[in-house]
Amino acid sequence: MTLGFSYVGLIYLLMLMTPNLLWTKHQPKEYERYAGKENRILLCFERAGEVLVTCIALIFSDFNIRPWTDWSWWLAGSFFLMLLYEVFWIRYFKSEQTMRDFYSSLLGIPVAGATLPVAAFLLLAIYGKNILLAVATLVLGIGHIGIHLMHRSEIAGHGSDIT
Repeated sequence: MTLGFSYVGLIYLLMLMTPNLLWTKHQPKEYERYAGKENRILLCFERAGEVLVTCIALIFSDFNIRPWTDWSWWLAGSFFLMLLYEVFWIRYFKSEQTMRDFYSSLLGIPVAGATLPVAAFLLLAIYGKNILLAVATLVLGIGHIGIHLMHRSEIAGHGSDIT
Protein backbone atom coordinates (compact mmCIF):
# COMPACT_ATOMS: atom_id res chain seq x y z
CA MET A 1 0.00 0.00 0.00
CA THR A 2 1.36 3.36 -1.05
CA LEU A 3 0.47 6.58 0.74
CA GLY A 4 -0.34 9.39 -1.68
CA PHE A 5 -3.28 11.19 -3.22
CA SER A 6 -5.69 9.09 -5.27
CA TYR A 7 -7.40 11.00 -8.06
CA VAL A 8 -9.41 7.86 -8.84
CA GLY A 9 -10.63 7.84 -5.24
CA LEU A 10 -11.61 11.49 -5.60
CA ILE A 11 -13.52 10.78 -8.83
CA TYR A 12 -15.37 7.89 -7.17
CA LEU A 13 -16.26 10.03 -4.16
CA LEU A 14 -17.55 12.80 -6.42
CA MET A 15 -19.62 10.23 -8.33
CA LEU A 16 -20.94 9.02 -4.98
CA MET A 17 -21.61 12.33 -3.27
CA THR A 18 -23.01 14.46 -6.09
CA PRO A 19 -26.29 12.57 -6.49
CA ASN A 20 -26.56 12.21 -2.71
CA LEU A 21 -26.35 15.98 -2.33
CA LEU A 22 -29.08 16.38 -4.96
CA TRP A 23 -31.12 13.73 -3.14
CA THR A 24 -31.28 15.89 -0.01
CA LYS A 25 -33.67 18.14 -1.97
CA HIS A 26 -35.55 15.18 -3.50
CA GLN A 27 -36.02 12.71 -0.68
CA PRO A 28 -38.81 10.19 -1.09
CA LYS A 29 -42.14 10.90 0.48
CA GLU A 30 -42.27 9.52 4.05
CA TYR A 31 -38.48 8.97 4.17
CA GLU A 32 -38.14 10.53 7.63
CA ARG A 33 -40.70 8.10 8.99
CA TYR A 34 -38.44 5.18 8.08
CA ALA A 35 -35.09 6.84 8.80
CA GLY A 36 -36.05 7.46 12.41
CA LYS A 37 -36.35 3.71 13.02
CA GLU A 38 -32.93 2.64 11.70
CA ASN A 39 -31.05 -0.03 13.62
CA ARG A 40 -28.40 1.74 15.72
CA ILE A 41 -25.78 -0.98 15.21
CA LEU A 42 -26.19 -0.88 11.43
CA LEU A 43 -26.10 2.91 11.58
CA CYS A 44 -22.77 2.78 13.47
CA PHE A 45 -21.35 0.41 10.85
CA GLU A 46 -22.59 2.68 8.07
CA ARG A 47 -21.14 5.87 9.58
CA ALA A 48 -17.80 4.26 10.43
CA GLY A 49 -17.61 2.75 6.94
CA GLU A 50 -18.40 6.09 5.30
CA VAL A 51 -15.57 7.84 7.15
CA LEU A 52 -13.08 5.02 6.59
CA VAL A 53 -13.88 4.54 2.89
CA THR A 54 -13.70 8.28 2.23
CA CYS A 55 -10.33 8.68 3.92
CA ILE A 56 -8.73 5.51 2.56
CA ALA A 57 -9.95 6.13 -1.01
CA LEU A 58 -8.16 9.49 -0.97
CA ILE A 59 -4.88 8.76 0.84
CA PHE A 60 -3.60 5.72 -1.05
CA SER A 61 -2.34 6.16 -4.59
CA ASP A 62 -2.81 2.41 -5.20
CA PHE A 63 -6.15 3.16 -6.85
CA ASN A 64 -4.76 5.43 -9.56
CA ILE A 65 -4.66 4.22 -13.16
CA ARG A 66 -1.60 2.19 -14.11
CA PRO A 67 -0.54 0.69 -17.44
CA TRP A 68 -3.06 -1.92 -18.57
CA THR A 69 -2.67 -5.51 -17.35
CA ASP A 70 -5.15 -8.28 -16.72
CA TRP A 71 -5.45 -6.85 -13.18
CA SER A 72 -6.91 -3.65 -14.68
CA TRP A 73 -10.19 -5.50 -15.28
CA TRP A 74 -10.89 -5.03 -11.55
CA LEU A 75 -10.78 -1.27 -12.06
CA ALA A 76 -12.88 -1.52 -15.23
CA GLY A 77 -15.51 -3.58 -13.41
CA SER A 78 -15.47 -1.19 -10.49
CA PHE A 79 -15.95 1.83 -12.75
CA PHE A 80 -18.76 0.04 -14.59
CA LEU A 81 -20.57 -0.44 -11.27
CA MET A 82 -20.13 3.26 -10.49
CA LEU A 83 -21.64 4.09 -13.89
CA LEU A 84 -24.59 1.83 -13.07
CA TYR A 85 -24.90 3.71 -9.78
CA GLU A 86 -25.26 6.95 -11.77
CA VAL A 87 -27.91 5.26 -13.93
CA PHE A 88 -29.76 4.31 -10.73
CA TRP A 89 -29.80 7.97 -9.67
CA ILE A 90 -30.89 9.25 -13.07
CA ARG A 91 -33.77 6.78 -12.97
CA TYR A 92 -34.64 7.85 -9.42
CA PHE A 93 -34.61 11.58 -10.23
CA LYS A 94 -36.84 10.98 -13.27
CA SER A 95 -39.27 8.90 -11.19
CA GLU A 96 -42.00 9.98 -8.79
CA GLN A 97 -39.32 9.78 -6.07
CA THR A 98 -41.21 7.41 -3.82
CA MET A 99 -39.75 5.04 -1.24
CA ARG A 100 -40.34 2.26 -3.76
CA ASP A 101 -38.23 4.12 -6.31
CA PHE A 102 -35.45 4.79 -3.78
CA TYR A 103 -35.11 1.17 -2.64
CA SER A 104 -35.58 -0.39 -6.07
CA SER A 105 -33.37 -2.87 -7.89
CA LEU A 106 -31.46 -2.23 -11.08
CA LEU A 107 -30.72 -5.06 -13.50
CA GLY A 108 -31.59 -7.55 -10.76
CA ILE A 109 -29.24 -5.93 -8.24
CA PRO A 110 -31.25 -5.47 -5.03
CA VAL A 111 -31.33 -2.05 -3.33
CA ALA A 112 -29.06 -0.80 -6.10
CA GLY A 113 -28.50 2.61 -4.52
CA ALA A 114 -26.67 0.91 -1.66
CA THR A 115 -25.28 -2.22 -3.29
CA LEU A 116 -23.66 -0.72 -6.40
CA PRO A 117 -21.26 1.73 -4.72
CA VAL A 118 -20.29 -0.80 -2.05
CA ALA A 119 -19.51 -3.39 -4.72
CA ALA A 120 -17.63 -0.77 -6.77
CA PHE A 121 -15.42 0.21 -3.83
CA LEU A 122 -14.77 -3.46 -3.04
CA LEU A 123 -13.55 -4.04 -6.61
CA LEU A 124 -11.48 -0.85 -6.33
CA ALA A 125 -9.88 -2.28 -3.18
CA ILE A 126 -9.03 -5.47 -5.08
CA TYR A 127 -7.57 -3.45 -7.96
CA GLY A 128 -5.43 -1.44 -5.54
CA LYS A 129 -4.54 -4.54 -3.50
CA ASN A 130 -5.56 -2.50 -0.48
CA ILE A 131 -6.85 -4.56 2.43
CA LEU A 132 -7.75 -1.44 4.41
CA LEU A 133 -10.23 -0.28 1.77
CA ALA A 134 -11.62 -3.82 1.50
CA VAL A 135 -12.27 -4.00 5.24
CA ALA A 136 -13.68 -0.44 5.33
CA THR A 137 -15.98 -1.28 2.41
CA LEU A 138 -17.23 -4.41 4.17
CA VAL A 139 -17.99 -2.34 7.29
CA LEU A 140 -19.83 0.18 5.11
CA GLY A 141 -21.68 -2.57 3.28
CA ILE A 142 -22.92 -4.23 6.47
CA GLY A 143 -24.41 -0.95 7.62
CA HIS A 144 -25.52 0.68 4.39
CA ILE A 145 -26.94 -2.35 2.60
CA GLY A 146 -28.37 -3.66 5.87
CA ILE A 147 -30.26 -0.43 6.48
CA HIS A 148 -31.56 -0.32 2.91
CA LEU A 149 -32.73 -3.93 3.11
CA MET A 150 -34.52 -3.23 6.39
CA HIS A 151 -36.30 -0.21 4.90
CA ARG A 152 -37.19 -2.17 1.80
CA SER A 153 -38.62 -4.99 3.91
CA GLU A 154 -40.60 -2.56 6.03
CA ILE A 155 -42.02 -0.84 2.95
CA ALA A 156 -42.96 -4.20 1.39
CA GLY A 157 -44.72 -5.08 4.65
CA HIS A 158 -46.91 -2.01 4.22
CA GLY A 159 -48.23 -3.30 0.91
CA SER A 160 -45.94 -1.37 -1.46
CA ASP A 161 -44.72 -3.25 -4.49
CA ILE A 162 -40.91 -3.19 -4.30
CA THR A 163 -38.95 -4.44 -7.29
